[in-house]
Amino acid sequence: MRKTVVFDLDGTLADTSGDLLAAANYCFRDMGLGDVLTPDRDAGVALRGGRRMLTVGLERTDRYKPETVDQYYPVLLKAYGETIAAHTQIYPRAMETIEGLKSLGYGVGICTNKPEKLADQLLRELGVRDAFEALVGADTLTVRKPDPAPLVETVQRLGGEMPHTLLVGDSDTDRNTAKAAGVPSVLVTFGPSGDDMAALTPEALMSDYSELPDIVERLIGTA
Repeated sequence: MRKTVVFDLDGTLADTSGDLLAAANYCFRDMGLGDVLTPDRDAGVALRGGRRMLTVGLERTDRYKPETVDQYYPVLLKAYGETIAAHTQIYPRAMETIEGLKSLGYGVGICTNKPEKLADQLLRELGVRDAFEALVGADTLTVRKPDPAPLVETVQRLGGEMPHTLLVGDSDTDRNTAKAAGVPSVLVTFGPSGDDMAALTPEALMSDYSELPDIVERLIGTA
């Protein structure tokens, strides 16, 4: 049974915050509020997803209502899909490291809370979709992370098994997903919330993708 390394997408493989914030601000401008979120202050908010961005922006302007978030969430997704990769960048050395893991025999996939269609679109526009044998998004199943089922599904699609899997992520959601699934987690420290990762007590912290092969071998062994 092959060993598998599963990656979160937003904030782990790529900094998607710029395009996410642009989509949220499109909604706020439509509400007559102007650009409410800014990259320097709200990159971490962006990586928590569309509903979180809408909630934070509306709370900041004293306009929060749950029904407003529900109303504008589809608008945000549409705006995001129309300009999904204008500012997004894959983190340095991510793809070289992933190709190296694959060459060693590890199965590599993505488990994200981004809707599957948008995740697939983004990876294709970035030119890296074919690097990943499996992709499970927020709506692939009826549940999303931190429920362990999407991670389990990703590993099954890779032909792996849970005792020989680890999850690379950037948030408490990823940490809790891995814990619920009984697998080790590696949290990156180069994202907007990097300083907070140590407090989540993952099995490993990663400040650069060049560190990942040694971490993988230490946590789940050679492929």
